[in-house]
Amino acid sequence: MDSQIFTPCQIGPITLRNRSIRSAAFENMCYGNKPSQDLFDYHTAVAKGGIGMTTIAYAAVNRSGVSFDGQLWMREEIVPDLKKLTDAIHAEGAKASIQIGHCGNMTHRSTCKCKPVGASGGFNLYSPTFVRKLKEEEIYGLVKDFGKAVNLAREAGFDCVEVHAGHGYLISQFLSPYTNHRHDQFGGSLENRMRFMQLVMKEVLEQAKDDMAVVVKVNMYDGFKSGMQQDECIKVVQELERLGAHALVLTAGFVSKAPMVVMRGAMPLKTLAYYMDFCKFWWLKLGLKIAGRIMIPTVPYKDLYFLETAKEFRKAVKMPLIYVGGVCSKDQMDEVLNSGFVAFQMARSLVNDTQFMNRIQDGSISKSACQHSNYCIGRMYTLEMKCHECVENLPCKLKKEIEKAEAATEKSNQ
Repeated sequence: MDSQIFTPCQIGPITLRNRSIRSAAFENMCYGNKPSQDLFDYHTAVAKGGIGMTTIAYAAVNRSGVSFDGQLWMREEIVPDLKKLTDAIHAEGAKASIQIGHCGNMTHRSTCKCKPVGASGGFNLYSPTFVRKLKEEEIYGLVKDFGKAVNLAREAGFDCVEVHAGHGYLISQFLSPYTNHRHDQFGGSLENRMRFMQLVMKEVLEQAKDDMAVVVKVNMYDGFKSGMQQDECIKVVQELERLGAHALVLTAGFVSKAPMVVMRGAMPLKTLAYYMDFCKFWWLKLGLKIAGRIMIPTVPYKDLYFLETAKEFRKAVKMPLIYVGGVCSKDQMDEVLNSGFVAFQMARSLVNDTQFMNRIQDGSISKSACQHSNYCIGRMYTLEMKCHECVENLPCKLKKEIEKAEAATEKSNQ
């Protein structure tokens, strides 16, 4: 079949120049919760590198939804800087998307400036902190915050919003029986657990009007026994189709329970601990040293690791679906598109080389040089996301960890 990679792609009211999208992998470049020069430089480089659309990662819809100091939260004062970014992305011929969401229970009072909230109350071991259950009136207020975030995104020049409904963030916390123990209209049956998502989607689509695309990132499974399984997730996807989402990004995993289901491979524990401030994260550094592999178990990496499951979802709905998960080569891009997906998302290949899509198009390469050591992931929890090949004077222990992880990736792909 003729390659579709560099053909135009329609998502709702917008047209991308090709089928590639930079996924909303957290950059940790929004120091003080606002856009930075690093964020500007990175996304404009990706746009210049030939991507169809680049996605600014995880912007919280309000202050309580912030989980990192280097993460955006949507407010009027950051709109001018975001507009400079989208103007620069557009000047390079790419579209600009922003992922909006709320972290729910995955934060700490020192970061979100209030007691963390979630679908249900409890204790977050990873922060560590107590979490309180959202009141019904607060839920409706959060729905409005999603709508306000869409309007701010339009004002800032974005073509698309990506609603984060996966990975154990707030919408996902309502959907999953693992985190939703409510006994009101928002808990219990799947129909009730979907209610918050339904309200958010109706608000987002209403505010997006007919000039912005609305994409939803949603789980195909949570990745553990007490979480959402594939059968329920198919029903969620079918509901999102009924509600009118323009496209879905199919993913999986729960960052507080099964994080490597999302990214695959091993979490680089030495890298993760090395960059953490001991005074601020002594408890986590100690926990990683004692029981790191129990806390964050390895899930073997292989290219296109979600594709077979995503094909089952392709059969269940007619709407446009976007594939994400281990897209590393031209042949893999073609395989995804020939399997009925309208586009594909990538992150690690574009952290390794912002010119990746241009090099694929001109034929100078056919596969990413990224070997999925996950150094960039271990680093991003403390510093800006960066490939180890762009970092000088790495300690020997980190180099050895990278070599070991790259060897494991090569073996798993044989």
